[in-house]
Amino acid sequence: MKVGNISQTVLKRSVLKQLHTRRDEILTEPSVEEMCTAVQIKDTEDSVYASAVVSGNSRNIGVYGILRAVLDLETRGAHAIGVSVQVILPTYAYESRLKEMFRCMEEKCAAWGIAMTCAKAEVSPAVSQAVVSVTAVGSVTKGEFCSLDQAGADQEIVLCGSIGVEGVLRILDERNGELSKRFVPAFIRQIRGMERETEILEALRIAAQMKTTTEKPLVTAMQQIGSGGILASLWELTEAANVGMQIEMSRISIRQECVEVCEYYHLNPYQMTSAGTVLMVTRDGSALVRCLEESGARASVLGVTTADHAKVITSGDEVRYLDRPAPDELMRWWEEQAQKEVRSE
Repeated sequence: MKVGNISQTVLKRSVLKQLHTRRDEILTEPSVEEMCTAVQIKDTEDSVYASAVVSGNSRNIGVYGILRAVLDLETRGAHAIGVSVQVILPTYAYESRLKEMFRCMEEKCAAWGIAMTCAKAEVSPAVSQAVVSVTAVGSVTKGEFCSLDQAGADQEIVLCGSIGVEGVLRILDERNGELSKRFVPAFIRQIRGMERETEILEALRIAAQMKTTTEKPLVTAMQQIGSGGILASLWELTEAANVGMQIEMSRISIRQECVEVCEYYHLNPYQMTSAGTVLMVTRDGSALVRCLEESGARASVLGVTTADHAKVITSGDEVRYLDRPAPDELMRWWEEQAQKEVRSE
């Protein structure tokens, strides 16, 4: 396609024509001309926004952006209403690729009942792979915004989901041919099947509504595992809440498929982006795990928050302290792949 904004004809034909999900709260519709989105919020509610930027060559890349932005909203107690999407494509991309990207994103939005409020696309010589920027907007009842600093000491830390799933799925999307030579077809299908583990939207909403016997919220804070993996998210969570922690490494759930793909590329899954996997601080870990498992999610108690600032991770008899967040392993993998391509030219 030509460099610059996608033509009006292409935008209408391959993007806007596919967008069918609507919400009454959205006062504007996606169009060629309109650059803003208007959302009606009641006096009893607050609007909440969350953004995500993802890149890659997969047709599903925009889905991961929507997954991250929407679930970030949900971890703060807000319900997503709509998403605004901006796509930047490299010059070698075809219109068919753009069309398939928006088909996948609209399918995800429709499944969650979320409207795509704005859809824009352009071609730029400055990028070598697709870049998708997603901004999600939602509403939360006044006074019920769930910030990280609401977590306290002497509470339990629960992991909902398995780490590394997003990163490994994105690697498979990019290197399906290479991995298909390394692993048998049944194993590749098992990796694809892990996508179901990122479908935790309803589990989050149910957990957010749970109360203790004293009618206090069961969950005091939630943090989706983002760039830098679970180790970075544990650091962010405890720093924001001004607490320490003590967790057991062996309790962190990780699929064997993730382990093997990470070993093949020499990656650390504990430092890999994991959209669709969430850390929760709770007043009753056992009750929360039961609630999450009954809703179909995988869950485990990792440990507890502490009154001091020490961030302790135990592994059997070994004790170590959590370091500051390291760069994300998926980004390091991308850098290595780019260097290999340069050397091969």
